[in-house]
Amino acid sequence: MTMQNGTFDSPIGESDGPEKNNSDRGNNFSDTSPHDEDSSLSRSELEESRTRSERIGVGEFSSATRQTSEVRHPTPQAGEGRKKQNNQPRRDRRDVHGWVILDKPIGMTSTHAVAVVKRLFSAKRAGHAGTLDPLASGGLPIALGEATKTVPFVMDGRKRYRFTVQWGEERDTDDSEGRVTSTSANRPDADAVRALLPRFTGTIEQTPPQYSAIKIQGERAYDLARDGETVALQPRQVEIHQLTLVEHTDDGRSAFEAECGKGTYVRALARDMGRILGCYGHISSLRRTLVGPFGEADMIPLEELEALCNRAASGEGNLADALLPVETALDDIPALAVTRADAARLHRGQAVLLRGRDAPQSSGVVYVTVAGRLLALAELGHGELIPKRVFNLTGLTASSGRNENERG
Repeated sequence: MTMQNGTFDSPIGESDGPEKNNSDRGNNFSDTSPHDEDSSLSRSELEESRTRSERIGVGEFSSATRQTSEVRHPTPQAGEGRKKQNNQPRRDRRDVHGWVILDKPIGMTSTHAVAVVKRLFSAKRAGHAGTLDPLASGGLPIALGEATKTVPFVMDGRKRYRFTVQWGEERDTDDSEGRVTSTSANRPDADAVRALLPRFTGTIEQTPPQYSAIKIQGERAYDLARDGETVALQPRQVEIHQLTLVEHTDDGRSAFEAECGKGTYVRALARDMGRILGCYGHISSLRRTLVGPFGEADMIPLEELEALCNRAASGEGNLADALLPVETALDDIPALAVTRADAARLHRGQAVLLRGRDAPQSSGVVYVTVAGRLLALAELGHGELIPKRVFNLTGLTASSGRNENERG
């Protein structure tokens, strides 16, 4: 049973929501919560995604990527019913619970990546916790099954990026994919760049790029931009915890590392720094190295994931080895163990009174366990434990000890 009240009633949608055109957002790169996203891609969006990949020279990622690049819901031919699609048997979906932290390759959309992982696991439910555009690489946390209930905790965490700014050109998308809109022969030296960084550290005002998923009177800003419309996006406060210059070259490139909070656009950082320096600039490369609790040590390349799935299919491996436990996303939340009797009440959606000398005196959100197993997210206060999200982890879950062995 899952409670539908409180602050935990918005799990992320399925993998076939619309791809956002903002690789560097500090959250899920949308100004709507996951459950507000559309439920399917239009044909024009699918064709655009394929054309987009071809334009930037994307090769064939793998057999799994090629298979999922087609329209995901073809209409069955007469007489075939729902058992076959494209002359292939329809796979039975199963319950899979946990996190896959994909090291997304350049050229693949986040929506496509989720579809690939969902198919490899034959999972019933999947979603991601932070879009990366095709031109970006790095950590894409993919939630399977009950892990989708913990997505907001990942989206609200810090993000870390490594990125390169090419000075001398500003582009309409603020990255190398866009059309050049302004140029300059000026090139900043390293000292000038380094002196600018304090202005972009801490709480700053930032205007999102024109090509972003912000809604303007019901329309996405990137759709309006593609139609040639210029919209007035309002600046907003974002938090830049750290911004460091790590390399500067004479040919007009600067490499940075940034750690930022929810809602930050790295592309906007490049644009704004270039304007202040009087030389213009845009992102030429971008890699995400941290999303909430998930770092590079947790990432698995697509090829490695496919190889593991192939071994598992032949009985030589275990798909659970690719999963991190659902509760990994809750690292910053206190855990509270309860008895089996109290667990039964919580599982039915009923509050539990915690009495006695050992009753916790704190308050706030906790994740509840019984016999070492994740049971629920709950609100603790005044000696009462109120369930907000209840987990049902029946099915494939992370291997025992995976969390401790992989994350130290």
